[in-house]
Amino acid sequence: MRIKQYIIFLGCLLAASSCKEDEYVYPSVLTEMVDIKTDSSGKLSFISTDNGKAYQINERSGLEGFTPDSVYRTLSIFEPLETEGKDESATLYSCQFVISAVPSTEDSFKDGIKTDPLDIDRIWCSGNYINMVLDVMAKDKTHILNFVDNGIEPNLEGSNTLTITVFHDQNGDYEAFTKKAYASVPLWPYKDRLSEGDKIKIVINTYKEGITTREFKY
Repeated sequence: MRIKQYIIFLGCLLAASSCKEDEYVYPSVLTEMVDIKTDSSGKLSFISTDNGKAYQINERSGLEGFTPDSVYRTLSIFEPLETEGKDESATLYSCQFVISAVPSTEDSFKDGIKTDPLDIDRIWCSGNYINMVLDVMAKDKTHILNFVDNGIEPNLEGSNTLTITVFHDQNGDYEAFTKKAYASVPLWPYKDRLSEGDKIKIVINTYKEGITTREFKY
């Protein structure tokens, strides 16, 4: 199954998701970027963490209405529960969709590559993703965030480097407020093209550093 997100608009990301509850005091919970799978009816059914844990989502309202048999990348608040003699389960309290488009080649962007600046709060590699928390200057217009596949090049020592550029089109928005954007670059599309020891280079245009790179080992 492929994640059903290709172009994600920032306005959707910054709003509360359909399964978020307000004014609720959570018990002991985990807050993580995870994959959430839907069943054949479009209900959020399973949580898969980047460290390989899987939880069946306990029944509650607000889990319906999604694309059937799909996988969504989310920032989720959930409580794993101990259920003796059964598969592990969790109560999902909140989820927010994360930008997780499969990187596209440069020629896929018919209007060119936009790299309007933003800033990096955090960036790290876990599981099959490179995750980012980004600071975006915005007011009220829709931004577009995506990933550009710049190709894989061989290194002198025999490894390879995949370069990915963060695409950001601020759509002429005023730089009025700082808003958080959450993104995950999926690495699973490259499982047949990258090997252990290869490198992934992320290129981002930032306010603080100009065009900067972050490098990770595959």
